[in-house]
Amino acid sequence: MSIRWGVMGTAGIATKVGAAIHNAKGAELRAIASRNLEKAQKWAEDHGAEKSYGSYEALLGDPNIDAVYIPLPPSMHNDWAIRAARAGKHVLCEKPLTMDVAEAVEIAAVCESKGVQLMDGVMWVHHDRTALLKKILTSGEVGELRRVTSAFSFNWGPTVPTQNIRAQKELGGGAIGDLGYYCVRATLWAFDEMPTAVFARARYNHNVDIETSAMMYFSHDRVASMDCAFSMQARSWLELAGTDGSITIDDFVLPANERESWYSIRKGFGKQDSRSVGPCIQEVKMIEDFSALVESGKRDSSLPKVALDTVAVCCAILESAKAGKAVEI
Repeated sequence: MSIRWGVMGTAGIATKVGAAIHNAKGAELRAIASRNLEKAQKWAEDHGAEKSYGSYEALLGDPNIDAVYIPLPPSMHNDWAIRAARAGKHVLCEKPLTMDVAEAVEIAAVCESKGVQLMDGVMWVHHDRTALLKKILTSGEVGELRRVTSAFSFNWGPTVPTQNIRAQKELGGGAIGDLGYYCVRATLWAFDEMPTAVFARARYNHNVDIETSAMMYFSHDRVASMDCAFSMQARSWLELAGTDGSITIDDFVLPANERESWYSIRKGFGKQDSRSVGPCIQEVKMIEDFSALVESGKRDSSLPKVALDTVAVCCAILESAKAGKAVEI
């Protein structure tokens, strides 16, 4: 049986995920919805959706849809994720899950009460390389993990594109929600626990953070640092530093090659062992993982929990940056 998918919105990322649904085992792209019917019809024609709807409500009313992908602006996630859950649809929501913790808690509670699965769309988590790196961390090959360092950035140039959702505060814009969410998730994934406190600094433009740097403090004197920006050279790297070695990945959010991805193990100065992982398309893996979970009839409570935790840390970072002091979590 294939899980029947509907996509709520025609944002650019919906094109990538729509293609992933087509290529995923156990998944079928059934419908696309937009507030503009002509746009939905054009998207359906271009990307192979069977049905097109001129409203999100109409898609949620389709009894032949099992799961929905929500690529709407962050300010709309709370409303439409809850509506989808109440319509009995499983919810894959683009990151950031929500703009604040209260909204994230509400979505998770409604999904639980309706017996539907909730997951945020952090694609790199599903890559084969990510699973392999977790095995290396837990094997003790690099010793005790002491520090996580991550960065994700790109450069808008000298002029902020104010028409872009990422630059609009009211729609949930800002570097933390768009880019830093990945860095925070990587840190939580690596340490497998929440930080006790965060300390952050940010630079703002049009009332959104366009550069943010943060420290996260964990039990047993372990630390993590991250930075994200709309104003720097394109970077997407992660370092996992242990007592006996470190793991580095230069493209952890967006692997440069679908046929082969790389990571390095370093032990001592100048001693580097580069290793590769075979073919993997992380968007396809994300859809396959979610579809298989829905098909199993079981709910994985760890998925909404880690989404809530990520939102909580991101919000604490923004609070710290505004207040100019550390924030306990």
